[in-house]
Amino acid sequence: MLTSLPTSEISVTRAGWRGWFALAVLMLPVLLVSVDNTVLSFALPEIALSLQPSSIEQLWIIDVYPLVLAGLLVTMGTLGDRFGRRRMLLIGATGFAAVSALSAFAPTAALLITGRALMGVFGAMLMPSTLSLLRSIFRDRDQRRIAIAVWASGFSAGAALGPIVGGFLLEHFTWGSVFLMAVPVLVPLVVLAPFFVPESRDPQPGRFDPLSVLLSLATMVPIVYGIKKLAVDGPMSLAPVLFVVGVVFGWLFVRRQRRLTTPMLDMTLFRQGTFSGAILVNLLSVVGLVGFLYFVAQHLQLVVGLSPMVAGFALLPGLVLMIISGLAVVPVAKRFPSQIVVPVALSFSVVAYIMVAVSTGDLTLLIVAFALLGIGIGAAETVSNELILSSAPSAKAGAASAVSETAYEVGAVLGTAVLGGILAAFYRAQLVLPAGLPDAAAHAARETLAGAVAVSNTLDDVALADALRTAAAHAFDSGVVVTALIGAALIVVAAVIAATTLGGSRSTSKQ
Repeated sequence: MLTSLPTSEISVTRAGWRGWFALAVLMLPVLLVSVDNTVLSFALPEIALSLQPSSIEQLWIIDVYPLVLAGLLVTMGTLGDRFGRRRMLLIGATGFAAVSALSAFAPTAALLITGRALMGVFGAMLMPSTLSLLRSIFRDRDQRRIAIAVWASGFSAGAALGPIVGGFLLEHFTWGSVFLMAVPVLVPLVVLAPFFVPESRDPQPGRFDPLSVLLSLATMVPIVYGIKKLAVDGPMSLAPVLFVVGVVFGWLFVRRQRRLTTPMLDMTLFRQGTFSGAILVNLLSVVGLVGFLYFVAQHLQLVVGLSPMVAGFALLPGLVLMIISGLAVVPVAKRFPSQIVVPVALSFSVVAYIMVAVSTGDLTLLIVAFALLGIGIGAAETVSNELILSSAPSAKAGAASAVSETAYEVGAVLGTAVLGGILAAFYRAQLVLPAGLPDAAAHAARETLAGAVAVSNTLDDVALADALRTAAAHAFDSGVVVTALIGAALIVVAAVIAATTLGGSRSTSKQ
């Protein structure tokens, strides 16, 4: 059963109109982050053609942001508990907007990667603060369930807006315009939050422990970077060493938390099957979603030949269904145990990946597959996030939210680094270049699908250009088949974890 909340929280004052207005304000950074993730996937082909990054740089443009985020989320969530969650939110919003504006004009891939890394620093202040503030604003659990469902659906809403707004920007302006969107979104947050969002913090935060901060960074960064190295360079790379380093520092981190009177992260939370299981469901669900978007965005634009905006409209049905399923699952989860609701929801996503593996070339099938994926992910994420937040004491909401967000960001890294890395490896292995291609052009074509398309656009020989595009598309879609089967297997694992760890609890039961 889900651990009951303290008795003092059973009879509490319900939030009024200011609470719901605060929710609307807090949705601004949530929408921004999800829009940014989706837009970047769609903008990647444009960035690749403009900055001409290598295959490793292309992955870094996507992954450096969640890499930095994953390393700092627990630290920032704990700092929010200590110094004020609203304060941390406002600092993060200001910094994120400023760095995004600068990244919009990055002249090289290296500078864009640097900008994305700084965005990760400030982004780590944003997301734990929004979820933990909901925990303090909506003390009545019935209201909190609805608020969390809206919060979870906000990611989907942003993802739905991203391809449309981003597609419009990419067709009329340079790729840098997708980063400038942060400014008009975050300025209202900075202005309105002090008036409508109440400050909250841990009343007894204890002593700040810099060593715990360093140990958490030394744990997350090598592990996440090791995942990237394994995906790109294989098992003979530095990946095993990085994993060992991360595990050792992780053991030291856990050991220190258990010895501290007031730890940075309360390790007893992980003893609850519901909390740990929901974290893993979050992680694997995001792997499935981000991995799918990584290859489908490239297929629609570089293989099918759709413009960014039209490609965004092609995925809109799935993104809308993700929003609807995230909200519709609330009354369903009130009647049925989470260990049934989540696996049933994820079964839709498994079917979606299998459909892609069967046929990657059918545009209608891709649209239907993403719709099924959205139904499963939207429902599963809402239930798991509610369970995570309700399992934690109110005073530690920031730390618990940070753990949830860490799982989300590590999942994003896995989705692009592992699934994207596997796809890149199969692309290079399956690519058969047409005869007569210059050496420099052949090298660029072997790097990425975007590189092959860019090379084909520079060739004077029309027949040779068509042959190169055909060969590259065939190699890319061959890799998608394998990647889709791996994605389906990961979602199956998430469903099994949900069925065995979430117990018989109803995520929307009274306390």
